[in-house]
Amino acid sequence: MASSSHGHKHSNGLYTFSSRPRPVESSSKCREPSSERTQYNYGNIMYDRRVVRGNTYAQHILPTTAQPDPAETQKQMIKKRAAARKQAWKQWRLRTPEALQGRKHIDVQTELYLEELSDHIVSTHAECQTDAFLDKPSTPLFIPAKSGKDVGTQIEEGELFDFDREVQPVLEVLVGKTVEQALLEVMEEEELACLKAQQRAFEELRHNELAEVERLQEQERRHSEEKERRVAQQKEVLKKERETAEKIAARAYTQQYLADLIPAVFTSLRNHGYFYDPVEKDIEMNFFPWLMAEVNNTLEKRYIAREMLDAIICDVTEKRLEEFKELDTQSARDWQV
Repeated sequence: MASSSHGHKHSNGLYTFSSRPRPVESSSKCREPSSERTQYNYGNIMYDRRVVRGNTYAQHILPTTAQPDPAETQKQMIKKRAAARKQAWKQWRLRTPEALQGRKHIDVQTELYLEELSDHIVSTHAECQTDAFLDKPSTPLFIPAKSGKDVGTQIEEGELFDFDREVQPVLEVLVGKTVEQALLEVMEEEELACLKAQQRAFEELRHNELAEVERLQEQERRHSEEKERRVAQQKEVLKKERETAEKIAARAYTQQYLADLIPAVFTSLRNHGYFYDPVEKDIEMNFFPWLMAEVNNTLEKRYIAREMLDAIICDVTEKRLEEFKELDTQSARDWQV
């Protein structure tokens, strides 16, 4: 029977799973080889990796298209930089030189006076008054019943303990430890003296290197200032040369331009009437306007005289016409009579 499984993811983020029932496969006692092994699509959701196990109330599931928080990313970057800076400082800070062959470093106090390193616990005393009860009587000692028989023996002098012979190993250990501690202290003092000498030599070398670095920096600064000053001077010289060349070129161009400019300007001014004949100017400005005014006055007088003559002629003609009409009317009346 073929089995099929279906999983659906809804838009609200929930996931549902369903599968058809199938019979349980019979498992053999021996494991089959990998080449003959078949892959099964398990229908039990407890073996499905897509099923979320555990408490899901406080679980924050991000969508597939979610982007990381910029603030959280920035905090992580700041932590990484601080850790890298701390690691670099640990690598580059000054350390104690390595111990010589056959020796090792130990923590010791290098102060002038030794101080006892102990933690003092702060303690306080308190008292209280109890009730007046009778104390419990002390329990009597337990004395077991005697059993067996008493037996005695005689021990001669020197049979159990010989002080001179027994104390010899103890003295050897004490003396050996004392000598060893003394040798360690002497070696420690020598090592401290050697370290101080190396430190003094290192400090002198470092001071010399710092002085040499300062001298080189000062020399480089002087060279830089001299170079900048020379560059500024050269720029100033080039600027003056460029300005001089521009002035010379401008002067030559001005002379060449003005050579043809003056005749052209005079010609243009003459054409536009800035240069004129006084007689012609007087005739154009005074005589011609007066003449035109007089001609206009004469023509206007003639026009007015003509209009008046036309009006007189019109009046005379109308009067004659009326008289002729009256005569025709009178003659007609006379003929009728």
